[in-house]
Amino acid sequence: MSLFTELKRRNVFRVSAAYLALCWVITQVTGAVVPALHLPDSIPSIVVWLAVIGFPFVVLFSWVYELTPEGLKRENEVDRAASITHVTSKRLDYAIIALLALAIGLFALQYFRPPPGVATAQPAAPESGAAASATTQPGAPVADPIIVVNDKSIAVLPFVNMSSDKEQEYFSDGMSEELLNLLSQVPDLKVIARTSSFAFKGKDVPIAEIATTLNVAHVLEGSVRKSGNTVRITAQLVRTADSTHLWSETYDRPLDDIFAVQDEIADAIVQALQIRLAGGELSRPKGGTQNLEAYQLYLRGVSDGNQDSRESLDAAEAYLEQAIKLDPNYGQAWSQLSYVISFKTDSGYLTPKEGYERTRKLAEHALQLSPDLAEAHAQLMYIHLALDGNWSAAKVEGQSALAIDPTDPWALQTAGILSMTLGQWDDAERRLRASLLRDPLNTSTIYSLGQTYYFVGRFEESEIMYREALELAPGDVGNRVWLAKTLLAQGKPEEALAVVQQEVDVARRLLFLPIVLQAVGRKSEADEALKEQIAQWADRGAYWRAQTYAYRGDHDLALEWLERAFQQKNAALVTIASDPLFKNVADDPRFKAFLRKMNLPTE
Repeated sequence: MSLFTELKRRNVFRVSAAYLALCWVITQVTGAVVPALHLPDSIPSIVVWLAVIGFPFVVLFSWVYELTPEGLKRENEVDRAASITHVTSKRLDYAIIALLALAIGLFALQYFRPPPGVATAQPAAPESGAAASATTQPGAPVADPIIVVNDKSIAVLPFVNMSSDKEQEYFSDGMSEELLNLLSQVPDLKVIARTSSFAFKGKDVPIAEIATTLNVAHVLEGSVRKSGNTVRITAQLVRTADSTHLWSETYDRPLDDIFAVQDEIADAIVQALQIRLAGGELSRPKGGTQNLEAYQLYLRGVSDGNQDSRESLDAAEAYLEQAIKLDPNYGQAWSQLSYVISFKTDSGYLTPKEGYERTRKLAEHALQLSPDLAEAHAQLMYIHLALDGNWSAAKVEGQSALAIDPTDPWALQTAGILSMTLGQWDDAERRLRASLLRDPLNTSTIYSLGQTYYFVGRFEESEIMYREALELAPGDVGNRVWLAKTLLAQGKPEEALAVVQQEVDVARRLLFLPIVLQAVGRKSEADEALKEQIAQWADRGAYWRAQTYAYRGDHDLALEWLERAFQQKNAALVTIASDPLFKNVADDPRFKAFLRKMNLPTE
């Protein structure tokens, strides 16, 4: 008897087909169940490997099961065995047909069903373009996305200052921010960050439009009237789907009771949203103060620190230093001062060595006082990244920050920048988009996402991000330079030049002007602009000179200025491994050696 005939008689082919069909069904079910139950991502791979390992055993079992000493049996036993084999074969045929029908049904369901959420979600306006454009091919028709709004989500709008003294604006802003910080401690509540909530300050925008833009189900709004030592606070919680007022209250209290009032409002909101708190009552973030004067100075520092001008940042620094003198254990004030100094350094008002070292010391001291300040850990992560080039230390601080608050927008953004630096593009995009879920109108994060797309070669998407950032904040300096870079990468030098010339800050305009003038063939003007750039940025900005010479293909000067930038501790150096403007020197052994010195990817 031939081997094929024997395999067929023993039903090896039928059993094998049934086994493979069953395995396919199991893998499909596993693929659907694992994400739904939040099981480990490795389970589908384990199931496949078990199926592969089990196959030879099933074949062997099928062979052995049919191996009976029929030749030793009486004739009627042989006939009976043949009859059993025939019945068994029919049953296997039925099993195979059923399994194949089930497999085909699952395949059809998976192939023809609409994307998750489309069939069950109610239409809502899209999130910010930063979240939406990441999955949309540039130039393709864009369908209106279907967004499911989390019912446990809220935006705290800036409270209106009803006091006659407009200088009390910082106090009403502070009320909103403190409530936002308190509510952020609730694990099951999505709270939109300050940057996005405060984007609507002073604007007559309907609540429904705000909710649509921020993708939230509830909005908290209110007003503050401060007179002498008395404060009146009115707050109301609105469900945005139907504009229903879920809760409202007015408080007339002595100023000394301000902290108690904030706690009362936050507790009332949690109860109105029917959120059960794990571990007891709502707790105030650590690192605060009970010194009212220090607290008011801190609020002034926060208010001025969020304005991008030399005068406002200097004022913020002075207010925070006064707050610290009144309460040296005020951890949040130390952390906020660290942020202000870092902001001044990034804005070019302090040299990197001076500014970042001071930022480090302030953040470290804040953590000595209050080890659970996520923002201070995030500041140290940024310093290890921008100043030290110590990627492992930056990662440790990032893990500490996100362990304390996994949704902290600044910690997520900085972690995304670290992943971008190391060429981990998928992780960078994931973290930056997670940051935008909590802070969808944060132009800094949108800008970082634009950088990620630029470095990975997704130039059209990068352009979308920079244009969105400019639309949200037309006065932000620096964004036009990066928009020009991505336009140049798309082969649009004339458009890039026009964008650079729109930059209102003359010094920053000079950073990229020599390159775009060179790109459009205006060589003499490019040389003149380079001389002006060197004069304007003599003690900093060597990175931009290196970039200009790299674009021109001048290896020697490009490497010379890169070394100067390294001595200046220029934070922009972390981008050179992926920046297309350095492609002309990318194969130079000296450039690769420089990348290794900075522990950056060389391929």
